[in-house]
Amino acid sequence: MKTTLIAHSPDADDIFMYYAIKFGWVTMKDVKFDNIAKDIQTLNEDALNGLYDIVAISFALYPHIKEEYAPLRTAVSFGEGYGPKLIKRKGEKLKRNFKVALSGEHTTNAMLFRIAYPDARITYMNFLEIEQAVIDGTVHAGVLIHESILTYADALEVEREIWDIWQELAGDDLPLPLGGMAIRRSLPLNKAIEYEATLTKAVQVARDHKERLSKMLLERKLVRIDAPTLDKYLELYANDASITLSPIQYKAIDKLFELGYKHGFYDTPVKIEEYLIPTEYKELRNA
Repeated sequence: MKTTLIAHSPDADDIFMYYAIKFGWVTMKDVKFDNIAKDIQTLNEDALNGLYDIVAISFALYPHIKEEYAPLRTAVSFGEGYGPKLIKRKGEKLKRNFKVALSGEHTTNAMLFRIAYPDARITYMNFLEIEQAVIDGTVHAGVLIHESILTYADALEVEREIWDIWQELAGDDLPLPLGGMAIRRSLPLNKAIEYEATLTKAVQVARDHKERLSKMLLERKLVRIDAPTLDKYLELYANDASITLSPIQYKAIDKLFELGYKHGFYDTPVKIEEYLIPTEYKELRNA
């Protein structure tokens, strides 16, 4: 039996979308799944280095790995009127060249922030350290991601929502593409199709059994937040729209890539649907 490692972030939405597999509710013939959790920028760097067969990434990274990885249609996280937050200490006025902490060079929020604030002085750090760095005054501001957008300290306030930056740049009412999964292109195509189908089923099963799965995650201390916060957070980032990409989500990802190309983050234009796993191969093969 082949062991396949899935690399994802330690935040609650990724844990939730994977653990139907971990708990054995969803299986794949002749494959044993295992997982590893790392912060999103580390996963982005691991994807650049081709470390894993299946890995969670920031959508903004994808054009850099398009030749080596295909994007999966499932386990996606988008913002719909919400997203990462640029926070500062209450009452502080930010100068044009304020010092800011971001969660990683290749994250979606970092790309949008850099477009909106070209004069800011950026430092990158683990997303778990950003809130305290702002409180301590190590930086003037920071962009919070994951559960931190719901739990940050009372001493802080929101300077600007990354969602608002996205809306201004995109010029359309599109969901904000944050993160998804990618699979190595060198895997046999029929196997890649099976992996995608299995992961899609895992997210569907997680959603169908949200209450039970959430309770198990909390009891086993697999998430960093309490029950009410977990419930709220999952409805933001591991909701029914996370099961499989929709036409408006494809459009949003293409707009993100268009902005990245326009502002010099990518060398060539990219359309996400041109790089997906061709699932019709399985139908043709069995015809």
